Amino acid sequence: MNEQTESWLNAPEPGWAPETLPHTTGTQTFLEDDGGDRLRVRYYRDGADGSLAGKVWFGAAAQGPPGHAHGGSIAALLDEAMGGAGWIAGHPVVAAEITTRFKRMLPLRAAYLLRAWVVDHRGRKVEARGELRGRDGSLFAEAEGLFVELDLKRLGKLAESATDLRPYLTIRRKEI
Repeated sequence: MNEQTESWLNAPEPGWAPETLPHTTGTQTFLEDDGGDRLRVRYYRDGADGSLAGKVWFGAAAQGPPGHAHGGSIAALLDEAMGGAGWIAGHPVVAAEITTRFKRMLPLRAAYLLRAWVVDHRGRKVEARGELRGRDGSLFAEAEGLFVELDLKRLGKLAESATDLRPYLTIRRKEI
């Protein structure tokens, strides 16, 4: 990744504020290998509508078809973003069902824009949508998912010891 792309990743768009998702507090997650050549993502909260926004770069280690991103890396990114949108909306969730539609092959070593938002919340069910677009607005993939809200009281010691989750456990729920 070149320095210009790295700078772009780390610069929020107007109205965006940096956002850290609960599982991304370390330097390496399932998706991202910060400093490596697989995938890099920076998350932001869009102040206009509260949705989760992101800037993404796919490196050579995310390759599926020659010169293009593996569909699994795209689906995993959209899964993480939709779940993250649930968390920042005050719903600590895990995925139950996800549908991803690939619209065009995504070239490697390029930067993209990510967006995810909650569309509905009924009881413990949270529905979310996400999309991955080129910087020119072209749609590469879209997804929708059904997420289930965790009962944090039932998680007991796991939730108590999850210091990285504490800021998210006290979020004031946003009405959808």
